[in-house]
Amino acid sequence: MNKKLLDKISGRLRQIKTTGLKRKLVSPHGIDLSSNDYLGLAGDERLKNAMIEGVRREGVGSTGSRLLRGERDCFREVEKQFANWKNTRSALYFNSGYQANIGILQTFLEEPDVVFSDEFNHASLIDGMRLTRARKVIYRHLDTENLQKLLRETECRGHKFLVTESLFSMDGDVAPLYKYAEICRETSTNLIVDEAHAVGIYGKNGSGLIEEFGIEKDVFLSVNTVGKALGVSGAFAAGSRLAIEYLIQRARSFIFSTAPVPAVADALKAAIEIAENEPERRKTLLYLSKFFCEKLRENDISNPLFNTQIIPIIIGESEKAVKIAANLQAKGFDVRAIRPPTVPENTSRLRVSLNTNLTEKILAEFVLALKEELK
Repeated sequence: MNKKLLDKISGRLRQIKTTGLKRKLVSPHGIDLSSNDYLGLAGDERLKNAMIEGVRREGVGSTGSRLLRGERDCFREVEKQFANWKNTRSALYFNSGYQANIGILQTFLEEPDVVFSDEFNHASLIDGMRLTRARKVIYRHLDTENLQKLLRETECRGHKFLVTESLFSMDGDVAPLYKYAEICRETSTNLIVDEAHAVGIYGKNGSGLIEEFGIEKDVFLSVNTVGKALGVSGAFAAGSRLAIEYLIQRARSFIFSTAPVPAVADALKAAIEIAENEPERRKTLLYLSKFFCEKLRENDISNPLFNTQIIPIIIGESEKAVKIAANLQAKGFDVRAIRPPTVPENTSRLRVSLNTNLTEKILAEFVLALKEELK
């Protein structure tokens, strides 16, 4: 082995440890306050049974990419089901949200296009933009005036794209999608929305914040991760038939990946049906969010203004955040510390993410335990 390379790696690992940023793989334990299983579907018997039947029918592997021998009827069926739910003409299923974001951005963003990106966008969106030759312009987080100014003043000889999350995963805040849609119409900008943390929870039918804001016709493409509220894995790109067909022909992360396990599509069919037809699940989730935030305020613990299922408790120092998380885990509450580079420097936090398996009693007990740790 190359000793110089190993020495460099060893030195960087020491630096990660001394700055309080070393991460560990830790199995789930205690009461879930950290996963993205917002609707509690990951362990739902209906999804499990659907996936078991899918395995019996298709086996455990897809055997190749979907453009080779990996295609299955169940993929096309669930894509049609998802597109109908999302109120779009077509959809395409990817192995993960990361793969979908990289594939979409790498496919559609070209030179001399310009892409406008929220400064707090997810790493998968940032990496997808880095893989393109489009010019990148960063606007201040959720700042519509700054965005509008940049869109009007930035010279562009190609196409303009606006890329944003709808519900931001670390702060739990919501993008002003209605205003974004208005600005995009005025400036001939193509809107791409990552709905990873919103699909299944918001809107009359639960398809996400695009539905909630009523801007379906203004969105060029949406990315919809289904390993969170829908409890399975993968992600759907949803949009026009032309856009989806172009992804099939050009998206490298789709073309050159082995197709997902076919049985996952069967589980997803069940998950979409539940999310659409059992609105009490999302109502319960948002009620628990309101209850939790009220308890935080009663105990003088600061919390965000947005009423979503993601509630950050800002600690500041990385080591302090890790220590508080460990103490809470020891008390039976599985909450994790989020540190740079996932979040900006000096904003390390506990990212509390709620799910429908929680109760008022559990959340009240957690707030008291949290208050004790923050003294």
